[in-house]
Amino acid sequence: MSLAAPQASSVSSVLRVLDAQGLDALLQQIRSHGFELLGPTVRDGAILYDEIESVADLPRGWTDEQHGGSYRLIRRVDAALFGYTVGPRSWKHFLHPSSASLFRARRTPDGFRCEADTSAPRRMAFLGVRGCDLRAIELQDRVLMGGPHVDPAYKARRENALLVAVHCANAGTNCFCASMGAGPRAASGFDLALTELTDHGRHEFLLEVGSPSGQKVAEGLPGRTSTDQDTASAEAQARSAAATVRKSLPLERLKEKLYTSHLHPRWEKIAEKCLACGNCTQVCPTCFCTTVDDVTDLAAATTERRRRWDSCFSLEYSYIHGGSIRQSVGARYRQWLTHKLASWQDQYGSPGCSGCGRCITWCPVGIDITEEARAVTGGTPKGSASPAGGRR
Repeated sequence: MSLAAPQASSVSSVLRVLDAQGLDALLQQIRSHGFELLGPTVRDGAILYDEIESVADLPRGWTDEQHGGSYRLIRRVDAALFGYTVGPRSWKHFLHPSSASLFRARRTPDGFRCEADTSAPRRMAFLGVRGCDLRAIELQDRVLMGGPHVDPAYKARRENALLVAVHCANAGTNCFCASMGAGPRAASGFDLALTELTDHGRHEFLLEVGSPSGQKVAEGLPGRTSTDQDTASAEAQARSAAATVRKSLPLERLKEKLYTSHLHPRWEKIAEKCLACGNCTQVCPTCFCTTVDDVTDLAAATTERRRRWDSCFSLEYSYIHGGSIRQSVGARYRQWLTHKLASWQDQYGSPGCSGCGRCITWCPVGIDITEEARAVTGGTPKGSASPAGGRR
């Protein structure tokens, strides 16, 4: 399977060019339409997605420096608002939260009564969605509401979300979105999209409309009509960003090679480094595996069933009667990588990776999924494996 990076194309559906005040007007207009505005902000030594109110909350003049197992914020030489790549928190935190109530049960004189959560879903607007994260949301859509068994809570959140993309001006050290056809420029899937233009000493934002919802939100904004020079600058920025992508995945027959590399010695080499901490699955914008916990009060009058994220790196995740079927760390890493890049294709039609590079950055020992996939599939395959599926 080959996933080529999308070619830079003419900027379409351009509405206006906004200055910083015009961008703030857009944010206020989004809020006036009843959306909770979520976007990038500096917090706890990282750029996180959280609730914001205005342009003043954005990470002006900050960028991130990322390597394997390393992340830090440094100052830029300009005042760009979106001059970073991605942080540890993806939009999955809001659409498929790490912990959620499924139902409660209360004891009554006649037995018990189950109560589902009937609260209205939050109307959320995501500001600063990168191309890789748009792809990740698309992949989560396929898993959680694309088949016969729809997750109703996810569906409600997703249908009430407004996506405001920001095209990348440069790629991070760990990005490999081009391999996955997911960037650096967001091709589709957004309601609105922004290109931050800082060339020739200016600071403006080229606004595109991607949906009727985006058109409705953007009506009446201040600003000026775009020019050919504006669109040329945006396209040049997209080409420049694509040229800075350093990492790639070896996609040629990757699925088949992984399926026939079950006993490759590289798995045990990875296990010598891997801590099985699950950081990669926690920061991954597409991992969807969960488990459930039942919590009862001391009087045993009420109980609640909660769903929380789980990880295929935990020993308990593959537990069945008699014990775990993946005892070794190597087997668990193999399950994660093989499902992500191979059997996900059989289940959902494409690899389950968007190329964001978070798993590389936030691995405490700097394990690189692109290097490990290349090492496992580039050597002489030994043994064979059946597709290893995931679970919700």
